[in-house]
Amino acid sequence: MARSLSPHTDSSSGAQAVSAQAFRFAQLPSGARIAWTRSGAPGAPTLVRVAHWLTNVEYDLRSPIWRPWVERLSRSFGLVRYDERGCGLSGDDPRPRGLEPWVEELEAVVEAAVDATREPRVALLGVSGAAAIAIAYAVRHPERVSRLVILGGFLHGALHRCRTPEDRGFLEAQWRLVEFGWGRNDPAVREFFSSRFVPDATPEVRAGMNEQQRRSCDGPRAAEIMRARAELDVRALAPQVTVPTLVLHCDGDRAVPVELGHDIAASIPGARFESLPSANHVPLGHEPAFARFCDAVVDFVTGAGGTPRLTPRERELAGLVAQGLDNAQIAVRLGVADKTVRNALSALYAKLGVDNRARAVARSRDLGL
Repeated sequence: MARSLSPHTDSSSGAQAVSAQAFRFAQLPSGARIAWTRSGAPGAPTLVRVAHWLTNVEYDLRSPIWRPWVERLSRSFGLVRYDERGCGLSGDDPRPRGLEPWVEELEAVVEAAVDATREPRVALLGVSGAAAIAIAYAVRHPERVSRLVILGGFLHGALHRCRTPEDRGFLEAQWRLVEFGWGRNDPAVREFFSSRFVPDATPEVRAGMNEQQRRSCDGPRAAEIMRARAELDVRALAPQVTVPTLVLHCDGDRAVPVELGHDIAASIPGARFESLPSANHVPLGHEPAFARFCDAVVDFVTGAGGTPRLTPRERELAGLVAQGLDNAQIAVRLGVADKTVRNALSALYAKLGVDNRARAVARSRDLGL
């Protein structure tokens, strides 16, 4: 099922941001429908923005926070965005919020996107609390994930980081404030969170953040999601990630301190970490950090430097690696000694820009080898 909306035009530039938004709905086992949309060139690699707190994919193109993201990333990717159940355009069911339901939503959206594009693999972008969901999905479905990008994420939620009863009391006070104050005709409640998540925002962006909160969901649902995010813990899963991973984090982030980004990069084998010069939770369109963020994502997901130049023999070797053959099997296929295979693989890994066999398999498959 699809629902089309008219194109959005950015009045500041006169340029059409995205040609159209056609919303589709992926159905969950409960019957709830998850709204999703894809923008960008039909043949571009797919990048899925995992649903984070406060989404309304219909409002994204009017949001001063997310509109620059959609416009820029859609130039390089087929950008898939969706609303988690009970938020934005998505339906709801009585299932409690938590890691399993959130992974279920991502599974449904990825399969729907794969069916629509015939691409067997997608890149994932996990922002803030969505980082844990993206990590869990990548561990369960490595065959579906080409690259994993984390921004402003954490492995374990705020409840696991409370050191004192006062810390927990402060968290619970915030949840109560959201539950009973979110729906009031008083922007001061929403401003409490905007000032923490985007302290360096312009008045327009701050107002957009307040509006995003109102459009995403009501107060009781927002508080429920916040509690469930605070209970997340994927510290045991992170070392099991085998797909290439890039971790980005704003160095002055007050909502999720940069040290939590360091923890992710240290826990995922071979992950790269890069800090972004910003005090906001996510880089905003007017900041230099935003351009750096977009460039880093594009370079990493598309493979900086493009397709490596491989000799015919290296292409043959990469194809055997992609099939999952071990060194002995490859040696038999090529009619060479095991030592020759080991040496050849070292040279191949360098050209592919990977540091282990699992990543070589993923990279070779990405290149269609």
